[in-house]
Amino acid sequence: MSKATRRSLVVISLGFMMAAVGMAQKTTPTSMSEVSLECLECHATETAGIYDQWGSSKHYRGNIGCYECHKAEAGDPDAFEHSGYQISIIVSPKDCARCHEKEVAEFDESHHAKAGLILGSLDNFLADIVEGDTNFYGGSALTVSGCKQCHGGIVEVNDDGSLAATGWPNTGMGRVNPDGSHGACTACHQRHAFSAEQARRPENCGKCHLGPDHPQMEIFEESKHGIAYKAHEDDLNLGGSKWVLGEDYTAAPTCATCHMSAVRTSSGKLVPVTHDVGLRISWNNRPPASIRPEVSDKKLGLEKMAKVGWEERRANMVEVCTVCHTGSYVENFYEQYDGVIELYNSKFAKPGMAFMKLLKENGLITETQFDESVEWTWWEIWHHEGRVARHGASMMAPDYTHWHGLYEVAKHWYSKFIPELREIADRSLHSDDPQIVAGGKKLTAAIDELLARPEHAWYTGNLSPEEQAKRKAAQEEFKSRYGKD
Repeated sequence: MSKATRRSLVVISLGFMMAAVGMAQKTTPTSMSEVSLECLECHATETAGIYDQWGSSKHYRGNIGCYECHKAEAGDPDAFEHSGYQISIIVSPKDCARCHEKEVAEFDESHHAKAGLILGSLDNFLADIVEGDTNFYGGSALTVSGCKQCHGGIVEVNDDGSLAATGWPNTGMGRVNPDGSHGACTACHQRHAFSAEQARRPENCGKCHLGPDHPQMEIFEESKHGIAYKAHEDDLNLGGSKWVLGEDYTAAPTCATCHMSAVRTSSGKLVPVTHDVGLRISWNNRPPASIRPEVSDKKLGLEKMAKVGWEERRANMVEVCTVCHTGSYVENFYEQYDGVIELYNSKFAKPGMAFMKLLKENGLITETQFDESVEWTWWEIWHHEGRVARHGASMMAPDYTHWHGLYEVAKHWYSKFIPELREIADRSLHSDDPQIVAGGKKLTAAIDELLARPEHAWYTGNLSPEEQAKRKAAQEEFKSRYGKD
């Protein structure tokens, strides 16, 4: 069979496939490039799943085929010769920017683009060393299949041109690609259909945003927003080409609605789509104590976003909120949210950070991470429970704010963290090393000073008479209401 005949059959088969999947356009565009048509001669049968997904995409309808995305230059680090053409397996943000320049530029200024920098953090130390070993090409298999699948790893090219298993397959958000770019557009826009509907669904974000340290997916499902989404999922026009809150739907939001998508405000203003997910966030709740996003942006080297203050970002989100809520409602919500952040920061986070710094600086614990109980306790207080509380408050999920959040923080603070600090202080006072003894005295004084603060008075038995009377009256009223003894 000649090449021309095979190409004609591919063209015909594409038409039948589009009809089978219910596409509005039933025939293959005549302007599909000759090179992509050559690709399809094999891939239509050898990778039928990819072919089918691509056939349902806007790329197909826009005459964007295999070669337009996968073409490479001979000098590219991951380029290889395939059927007479230079191609690369990975389609990086730099490649996507050939057509989607604005979206990639916005993404490059976001925390998502820097997600791979987690690979030098304590999270990574746990996966690499504490939980892992060095038997997977000199590193931890857990890190490759765990951390890097969400955060992204470094994709390396083997001598034969193939991609190393240490970094591929991987669609981590901050993946470091062979061409030097950061990110994987396919983390959200699943290849090869790149469905807008799929990218807009909260489950899409839930691939990474779930679990004990950042359960945004679970929080969303508990919240009124998540309940409304489940009830009105069919009313949201999720697959619409134009998807503007206040114009195309109002029944419920998804993650994309609030953090990325276009909004038509009550005044008629259009808030545009953004691929910088930090542009509407007014607190960064990832660190032990919450900080303003422009502070963390500066630390990450995001120069443009470091100049965008939290007030402007909050105003951006308020534009979204007030499509469905009154101004006073939104204002009061933010007061409540800020109140939880201030409570957590002042009562637990900042004192905890000061205690851990004191322990390290005075040699009261070793330099090795996680070899002592107090380090595990503090880690879970801020990294798991403290984050849960803060994220719960940010998304109006009361059970995560309280029972899964600050309840757990308080329980471990008073029942484990403070007692462990006391134990370390008492042990240090009996050391033969004068410096350790001096450190123990500092720690004891710091604990006593903290616990003398009014918010910890219940723990030391020093609640004020006024507060004791108030609590007793409330208890008596509760008993009378429910007939409890």
